[in-house]
Amino acid sequence: MQIRRQGPVRGFTLIEVLVAISVMALMALMAWRGLDGMLRTQSSLQLRSDEIRTLQAGLAQWQTDHDQLIEIPGTPSWAWDGKVLLLTRKAADAPPSNTGAPVSPNLRVVAWTWRSDPGRPGGGNWQRWQSGPLTRLKDWQTAWELGRQWSQTPNEATRAGQVQIHALAGWQLFVHRGGSWANPLSSDVVTPGSNTPAAANNTNGSTPDGIRLVLTLPPGPMGTGTLSLDWIHPALSGAPS
Repeated sequence: MQIRRQGPVRGFTLIEVLVAISVMALMALMAWRGLDGMLRTQSSLQLRSDEIRTLQAGLAQWQTDHDQLIEIPGTPSWAWDGKVLLLTRKAADAPPSNTGAPVSPNLRVVAWTWRSDPGRPGGGNWQRWQSGPLTRLKDWQTAWELGRQWSQTPNEATRAGQVQIHALAGWQLFVHRGGSWANPLSSDVVTPGSNTPAAANNTNGSTPDGIRLVLTLPPGPMGTGTLSLDWIHPALSGAPS
């Protein structure tokens, strides 16, 4: 029986070890970059989805407020002064009133405005305010004035009814009266049955035949540009009353 002598076992050289470590480090870096890119994409998509849902909820609320507009004799149901939109609407659970009272239970005054805020994308916020349920004409008058004050100088009391809808660069309103669209404060807008321009006759608060809302979206996940939404009076669209 012969015993063969084995030579020394050859290991990795320092250069080979360094090359292997470099390759593994490069693979780990590539994997991390890929994972980081996926996380960033997911975060961006989630942010975009959240902004879309928020804006959709605001537009749905705008539509609902106008669908629930109610005409009360001697009081305005819809008024725009270039700064704030004020309207009188029924609450969703408001029962029909057969009493003939000027203000029935569960009415609310709602205000919409755009407020400058340099810290927000686009430089401002689209906001909504609503009063509590109203049962008396005096309460309605107080709420109407509070809505106007809220749009100018909000305080602790009026902020209780405030909701921030979405960041916006600006907004515009157009009304449809007398067969055409125009700025509601323009002298070209004439209330049907009257020769008085809407700018002077705006205090009567009659609901327009149609309302066009134009929002200026700031740069962001949703992109930038304008978004418009038209509301048509149910009496004209044939919707059930």
